[in-house]
Amino acid sequence: MGMSPEWMRTARALRRSGFGTTGAEVDGVTDVARYLRSALAADPEADPGARATPVPQFVPPTPVGKSATAEVRKQYQAQITGQLDTLTGWWLRRMAAVRVPVREKLTLVWHNHFATSATKVRNAAEMVAQNQTLRAHGTGDFGVLAYAVLTDPAMLRWLDGVANTSKAPNENLSREFMELFALGHGNGYTETDVREGARALTGWTITGGAAVFEAKRHDAGSKTVLGVTGPLDAKAFCDAVLARPESARFVATSLWRLLASDEPPSDAAVNRLTAAYGPGRDLSALYAAVFTDPEFTSARDTVVHGPVEWLIAAVRALGVPLTDDAEVRKLAGTLRSLGQLPFYPPNVGGWPRGQGWMSSAAAQIRLTAATDLVKKADLSPITQASRSSRLDATAYLLGVGSWSDRSAKVLATVVDQPPRLAALAVNTPEYLTS
Repeated sequence: MGMSPEWMRTARALRRSGFGTTGAEVDGVTDVARYLRSALAADPEADPGARATPVPQFVPPTPVGKSATAEVRKQYQAQITGQLDTLTGWWLRRMAAVRVPVREKLTLVWHNHFATSATKVRNAAEMVAQNQTLRAHGTGDFGVLAYAVLTDPAMLRWLDGVANTSKAPNENLSREFMELFALGHGNGYTETDVREGARALTGWTITGGAAVFEAKRHDAGSKTVLGVTGPLDAKAFCDAVLARPESARFVATSLWRLLASDEPPSDAAVNRLTAAYGPGRDLSALYAAVFTDPEFTSARDTVVHGPVEWLIAAVRALGVPLTDDAEVRKLAGTLRSLGQLPFYPPNVGGWPRGQGWMSSAAAQIRLTAATDLVKKADLSPITQASRSSRLDATAYLLGVGSWSDRSAKVLATVVDQPPRLAALAVNTPEYLTS
């Protein structure tokens, strides 16, 4: 049974804009652009799945003094780690629980773009606050999002913004903001711009978990960043960078690569995306443009799914309950061994993408994880199908629509073992790419 080309295009748009999909979800969407508009306009906190997984409140443990014993230090570190584990578990549960996953997927996309790691931040309250900032501002004006991230406590800690004072400027945040967040490597800025930008960003500290501007630590003198001169502060720095024409093209290209393809878009596609983003830097319009662009709708299998997307998609489609903390810890362990644990990107450049996720070591870890998952899955859509229609039922359940001859041949050998069938199905090329 082959699904119509229209069905397959809708399925792909749902898979790319969320965490996998199911046949029933694809059947329920008649107009992708309208579905996205409504998902992007909705309050992400009002989603029933979000309400069922409320944001945890963390009180950071009291730091230990210099004279503390090794045992007390160890306990302090264990408390921090415990909170960070709770944080990761909460987000995995929320990704699996949300009814409409678009906003959660975008939060993951922005976490990858503004990659910040708990290995250095070591503060669950600050990491969850950044996560909420990305979710709240990820669909509006990119300028608002970018400035919120520039003055975000976790980011200030991660890129040494707290160490950046008029007496001792630190260029880390200025450099990465231009290179990785807003302009792109070598895209029209110089080392002087980085240095002057660092001066503009001086003076931010963290007090009680909030970012605070301290005028006495700020360099109030005149600076020139990308041709803009004046007593620039963080907001003026942000505006000067985003005003560059290269910025819009960079943001559009970055979003395309995080959502639509492991390869960059053509110049013509970048022009269309940049026009949608427009002078208002409208992220919702940009997403809609990505998923309705002819280069997206006419393509297939342009993205190798990262581990988070793959695993959460399987949990969702197979109805695996995440009520048990041990189950959630196991998921986190799988993601850690696959190299993509939320809140722990490897560096400020975010996670790698593409074929790297398809190594033979990864294949073994995935198969083991899937075999474990199906023990708790709801396999009734497969078990209730007649033997001859089980492959079709599985393709429909997982939102892939149909199997290649090669996959069908392998899956046909386990048609009498639904758990094995489901575990192998989520490890086919059809499920690992979209």
